[in-house]
Formats: sequence, C-alpha cells, structure tokens
Amino acid sequence: MRKLKTTVCLITATTAGLTFHAFNPNSLSDSSPDFPDKIRTAVHGVVRSSRAISTIALTAVDYKFTLRGLPVDSDEYRRKLSEVHFRSAWRILKLCEANKGFYVKAGQFVAALRQVPKEYSSTLSSLQDQAVPCHFKAIEEVLIHNLGHNLSDTFLSLDEQPLAAASIAQVHKAVLKDHQAVAIKVQYPGLEQQMKLDTTTMYFISKSITWFFPEYRFGWLVAEFVQAISLELDFIQEAGNSERTANNFKNNKWVKVPHVFWDLTTKQVLTMEFCTGHKVDDVGYLKERKIDPVKYVLQVAKVLLEMFAEMIFIHGFLHGDPHPGNILVSPEGQNGFSLVLLDHGIYKQLNDKFRLDYCQLWKALILLDSKKLQHLGEQFGVAKYSKYFPVIFTGRTVDSTSALGKGMSTKERRKLKQELQSLKMEDISSFMESLPSDFLTILRTDGLLRSIASKLGASQRVRILAYAKYALYGLSPKLNPESDNVIKVKFSQLTAYLSYLQLRLILEVLELLSWLAKVKQFLFNFYEKTGGALVL
Repeated sequence: MRKLKTTVCLITATTAGLTFHAFNPNSLSDSSPDFPDKIRTAVHGVVRSSRAISTIALTAVDYKFTLRGLPVDSDEYRRKLSEVHFRSAWRILKLCEANKGFYVKAGQFVAALRQVPKEYSSTLSSLQDQAVPCHFKAIEEVLIHNLGHNLSDTFLSLDEQPLAAASIAQVHKAVLKDHQAVAIKVQYPGLEQQMKLDTTTMYFISKSITWFFPEYRFGWLVAEFVQAISLELDFIQEAGNSERTANNFKNNKWVKVPHVFWDLTTKQVLTMEFCTGHKVDDVGYLKERKIDPVKYVLQVAKVLLEMFAEMIFIHGFLHGDPHPGNILVSPEGQNGFSLVLLDHGIYKQLNDKFRLDYCQLWKALILLDSKKLQHLGEQFGVAKYSKYFPVIFTGRTVDSTSALGKGMSTKERRKLKQELQSLKMEDISSFMESLPSDFLTILRTDGLLRSIASKLGASQRVRILAYAKYALYGLSPKLNPESDNVIKVKFSQLTAYLSYLQLRLILEVLELLSWLAKVKQFLFNFYEKTGGALVL
C-alpha cells in the first residue's frame, strides 16, 4: 500500500518537471513574436501530461486492487483480468481522444499489435478513423511558410476542405498551373515541440509502470513508437521512401505509388500525384465492380498480401503502417484494378541477415521443422519461446497434424491453452523486449494485413502461401535483371519457382493425408457407434 501511495504522489508531482524538461523556459522571451503561442503550447502541454499521467495512475490502482489476493491460475483471476483490461482500454481510448495528436497515433500503434490483450486492440481500433481536421487558415500559413511564395502563383485551385485528416497531417486536393491534379499533405503546426513533451511523458509512464509492476515492461513499445513517429515527421524522408518503393515495384502492374513533386515538397509539405480509389477494405465498393464479386475481392486480397510479402522477403524495405486508409483500390490498371500505396512516412530497412533468417523461418514454419525453428529462435534472441512461432504466424502448434491454414484441432487447442496459462506477463515482456526491432515492425504490419485480409474474406491459407512463395524467392541469390546475365537471372527465377512448386506439392500431400486421417477416424467412430454392423 505504501508503494502504491508513493507511486501516485510521484506520478502527480512529476508532471511539472516533465513540462519543464520538454520546454525550455529561456525560450519564452517577451521579445519573441510568438511568445503567446509558446505560453499557450506550454500550458496545453501541462494539461495533456497531467491528463495522461492521472489516467495511467488510476489504471495502475485499478489493476492492483482488482487482482489483489486472487490466485493467478484461477478462473476468477482471468475473469477479473479481462474486466480490468476493458476498463483500462476504455480509459486510454478517452485519453487518446482528449489529447489527440501523438496520443491517437500511439493508440493506433498499440491497436495494430496482436500481442497486446484483445480487450485493448478491439477498443483502441476505433481510433483508426478518428482525426479532427485543422482549420484551413493554419494549413495555409504552413503552406506559405514552406513554399515561400503566393499560393495562387503555383495552384489554379486549392480545396480548403481536406480529403483526409490524420493525427499529424491532413491532405488537400489542388490543381497546378499545368492542370495536373495533386494531393498536398500538410503537417500540423507545432508538432515537433509537442512531440518532445508527449514522448517524454510516455517514457516516464512506461518506467513508472515497470517500477510499480516489474513484470509489465513497455520500454520496447515506447521506443518503437518514438522511432516511427520521428521518421514520420520528416516529409522529405517520406518522399524518398515513396520513390524507392515506386522503383522497387516498377515492373509490378498491380502496384502504383504516386509520383512526388519535389519542387513543392519540404519537411512539412509533401506534394504528390492525385490518385483516385477506395479503401482496400471497402468490400461493398469492390463487390459492385465485377460480375464475380467474391473472386474479385479475393484477388485484391491476394495482390495485397503478395505486395507486402515482396517488401519483407525480397526488398527488405517495409511499409510499416498498412492500415486501410493508406491502400486504395483504383479502377485503373491493365488487370482491371491496381493498389495505390500511400503514406510512406513509416518504413523499416530490414537488416539483410535478419531478412534471410526470416525467410528461413517461414520455410521452417511451412514444414514444421522444429530443429530449424529452435535454431532461428536463438538467432532472434528468443530461443525459449521459439515453439510458439507456428502459433503466432500460422495458427497451429509445432506438432500439429492439421493442414496448413486450417487451424488447430480441439485436442491441440486444449493442450495449447494449458501451456499458455502457465505463461506469465514476465514471459510476454521478456519475449517482446528480446525480439529484434525488425521483428517487431513485421509483427505489427502482419497484424494490420491479417485484419484487412479477414475483412476481404481471404482465408489464412492465402496469406500463408503468399508468404511461403516470397520467402523462397527471398532465399534466391539477389540478381539485377538490368545488369546481370539474362540466362543467369532467368535460371535463378526458375529455380526459386520450382522450389515453391515443390513446397506446394508437399503441402497438398500433407493436406490429403490429413483429410484421409479424418475420413478414417470418421469411419472408425461410425463403426463403433453401429456396434460393428458396418464391415470395413
């Protein structure tokens, strides 16, 4: 109890210190023309930090008192834990909605992680479409400050109503003097200073929670978020990511990346080619477009999964924020549609050794090679938990007899449930903080892709086969089609494709054997029920 009181007092008293740390009082000079704005920002920062810290303090107290005295392995503990998860997730949702900006972004970041309790991911997922647009006058000031000239000299028209608004920027449609339609992404003013305070607060809260609950360690999560959001604030970096991705997919007829207008792009303003389309999870729109709507929607899902599989396993350069608003289905394209990839702020350059190990991981997952999985677990720093890789990525256990993509049998689910009940929060914290940063990015991206694929009606098997195919391609020697010998390139591609066909054949045989085993079991049960009347 004493530790609890100490924590609450410490958390409350530290708010002013955090604000002082994030804002340098020496900069608030009366002679500064933006003196009132800095005062306003500082006061706003105190309010935001106080709200965040008090919310987390209340949540810590809730967990402590709700679970006090309950045996960890009891049904009552699990029921109470789920209830407090829901209450806490709701509080954090309200905190994100009140503080807006980076808190909304942080909430979205957490919601995309499949490794957090489902009560949090389901509750915070509502933040994905919550963003209040900034008034156009403030946006216009950012444009003039960055482009350095009268806007009417550059644009024939500029829509004041934004096409979309997010947590750090909003997008407006405009038409250039040459009648080229463009989309202008404009960063909200004052974000860099706000980020310093918000991220300082998040680090402090994370450390406070760990001090209060040693088994709950979220430093890895805050570090990943801060790294991602810092990159996203630099639109020049985003423009470079966009061009690199466009070059990576230049021979892919299914993928389109908007052209960047560099002369109208700065750190706070990004001007791109305007592309039409609907969100990739807009199933109603997709089904209206084709005679065979189900087949069309599944084709969209397949292209989406293969696009990201190519990024992960071959390019090693991964878009880290594939929520539905960042992927449009356009009616344009030689194949009846194309996927337009937007928002290139958050990217991860995968270490090449990690990329190859991850390719090997997927090959081992398909074949359920337990020795290889154990070895790769050691490479990733989580050997103790390597047996859970098949559960995380393919939905079956390492000793599963179920066909790939078919989930687990009732017996396997029961056994896994018993194993997972023995795991503590300490195990989850240890697992997540031990993983390489590249792995954490992939986990988050994969979680978002699974959600979209599920809405499109694609089975888990579609995703697994897409990953398996590109994992094998990724293990092939990297050759440049423009400079290497054509025969050498074609032979390498053929070898990779034959390896994939061989793997597909193995999977089909295993699925057939699984089906025959079920038929055999059915006939045996039927024989037993009929008292041997049926002669087998």
